[in-house]
Amino acid sequence: MVFVHNLNPITPLGGDTCRIHDFDGLKIVEQTNFALASVALRHNHSPAAIQAFLDTSLPTPGKWVAHAHLNAMWIGPDQWLVQAPYDTHELLATQIKMAVGDSASVTEQTDGWCQFEVSGSRCADVFERLCNIDIRAMSRGDVTRTLLHHLGCFVRCENTSDRFCVIGPRSSAESLLHALIASAKSVI
Repeated sequence: MVFVHNLNPITPLGGDTCRIHDFDGLKIVEQTNFALASVALRHNHSPAAIQAFLDTSLPTPGKWVAHAHLNAMWIGPDQWLVQAPYDTHELLATQIKMAVGDSASVTEQTDGWCQFEVSGSRCADVFERLCNIDIRAMSRGDVTRTLLHHLGCFVRCENTSDRFCVIGPRSSAESLLHALIASAKSVI
């Protein structure tokens, strides 16, 4: 007997479509069309192959870079998180591993993380109540790891002062969204 499973993908929040929450001067959007892979440079190896794959220089601490459809953010010494559209890079980790060979360790991260875009003129007000980063000092290309509520997350500045990306653990997506909404309701 053969069983055929009819599986359907779900968002980190458990839906079949992304959730959107609108407030006066703020929008929170669950994002799902991304593939993620972590890349860790191996001891005594050059980052040249990684840079060639990205077609740009690797970001330094506290920064992220984007080129064409790829972006990479620094997450630790000789470590980066690489992101690309899922539609065109479903096998991102495999693609990177083929490009870098033995110069780096690459792991699939897509289903380990959730992502929310927080945009609008009230972004800074929301983040000031939610975490201990100087959000008003961030500009495009900045990224930092911080605690939002009680969750270890990355906050990436997409556009100075009015568009940020929050990347957090997928298993805590609902808690992260709750914290974002609660903070939004407290200031708006």
